Amino acid sequence: MSSWTVDRLRDALQDPSAYPHEPSSVTLRQTHISIVAIVPPRVYKVKKPVDLGFLDFSTLEQRRHYCEEEVRLNRRLCEATYEGVVPLVETSDGLRVDPPDPTPPVVEYAVRMRYLPEEHFLDARLNRGDISPTSIDRVADRLCAFYKERTSSPEVAEAGWIENLRVSTDENFEQTAEQVGDVLSAPVYDALRYYVDRFYDQKAALLHRRRAGGLVVDGHGDLRLEHVHLTDDRVCIYDCIEFNERLRHLDVANDIAFLAMDLDLHGRPDLARRFSARLAEALGDPELDRLIDFYKCYRAYVRGKVEGMQAREDGIPGPERARSRRRAARHYQWALRYALAGGRPLVIVVFGRSGTGKSTQAAALAAATGWAHLSSDRIRKTRAGVPLHRRSRPDERRRLYTDRMSDLTYMTLQQRAVARGRTHKGTILDATYSDPERREALRTALRSADLPYVFVELTADDETLRERLEGRDAASAAGSDARADDLEMLTERYRPPTALEDPFHVRVDTEASPADTTRALLKALIRLND
Repeated sequence: MSSWTVDRLRDALQDPSAYPHEPSSVTLRQTHISIVAIVPPRVYKVKKPVDLGFLDFSTLEQRRHYCEEEVRLNRRLCEATYEGVVPLVETSDGLRVDPPDPTPPVVEYAVRMRYLPEEHFLDARLNRGDISPTSIDRVADRLCAFYKERTSSPEVAEAGWIENLRVSTDENFEQTAEQVGDVLSAPVYDALRYYVDRFYDQKAALLHRRRAGGLVVDGHGDLRLEHVHLTDDRVCIYDCIEFNERLRHLDVANDIAFLAMDLDLHGRPDLARRFSARLAEALGDPELDRLIDFYKCYRAYVRGKVEGMQAREDGIPGPERARSRRRAARHYQWALRYALAGGRPLVIVVFGRSGTGKSTQAAALAAATGWAHLSSDRIRKTRAGVPLHRRSRPDERRRLYTDRMSDLTYMTLQQRAVARGRTHKGTILDATYSDPERREALRTALRSADLPYVFVELTADDETLRERLEGRDAASAAGSDARADDLEMLTERYRPPTALEDPFHVRVDTEASPADTTRALLKALIRLND
């Protein structure tokens, strides 16, 4: 960009006199790869001189080439919007965008587009409740016609080989390694790598059938709600991936999954299911449903990666970076949800003897998934008006641990989990569940509500439990009253599940570090979801 740094270019683009129609105002938006100037009735998009591995805009010629590719490719689904590529020229009066007689020096190129009113984009319509099943059907039908036009070729189908699929997923993990410990925890990072590797091993035959069957096409690659513009007379789907064929040559299920994932994140799993089901039927693709959760996981992870990158971009204002950070964490939570439960509102019951680390692991699961952590200790003490973070006095314990209070506590856990599930929200339950009757009552309620569940029994030997209970003090009790002198009594009361009790039951040893235990727990849940 010679002397035209990103900062200088951004400042110049804020000047209305830089544009041929001299708009009354300029709105600039940035991502980690572009600057977008919104100057109705036009929009100009300039690519930043960056090389991120999966894209390379480092030279002016490359930026011009990819501007031209952006126009060519996006005219497939949004023809009237993309008008062409225009130069940005340095003059004695400053930067000029698309001057009538451009002469050197050309400092940049921009994609020129017609302005699309923002209220018609699907994310805006969804936010104000102006989207219906019919709206989603129109989008699905437009995409169906597009995919039917995209006859696969040997060159495009190459992307369907598993070793080529791995290039993209491995790249994601490599490029997000620096985000581990920030917006992404190490156990979640490792568990998602495990999920992806396991999927490739188990679904190899299916993936090869789809490659050979022509279902890998030159698609869109970035099919998000904010890229779909819907008016009464047309559906415009813009901003496809132009900078990397590998990310655009993909299984139709991969393309579809992005928009379905976005609908899930916006609280409309009903529309997500309708969208993917309509396309599966229209395309004659009954196996799409077997892939959609994997590709939703992949898409959520990609969005987490991109938002995480933007959160570290110095040129982006602080409030925007903070929003990107929050969005990155949320997308990683959804990626894990798809790996654990396919996006369904799963109820995970973390149970076992006192001292096994139930509260620690339940809290870790809640942070990793974004689901609520409901603790029997907190519910019990809150009901009785007893402070949470100190051990109850003897008189308080007599009130807290009556059969009636225990019944009320476990019934509350059950009712809240069911209520959350009915609104498509997962839940982490944290309780001893020492009584088989209480476990069965919970199972019965969850089955009646058609909610998936899994019981995670945490285990440790008596010596470890005793050491942990002895180490508890007022600051670390976290609501639990159990201590070392209670161990024998609590062990006698605990009636562990038998091997016949429930197929949705896994055991996880907790004698390793908390992080290693969380990692083992997540992998056990992934295996149970196969």
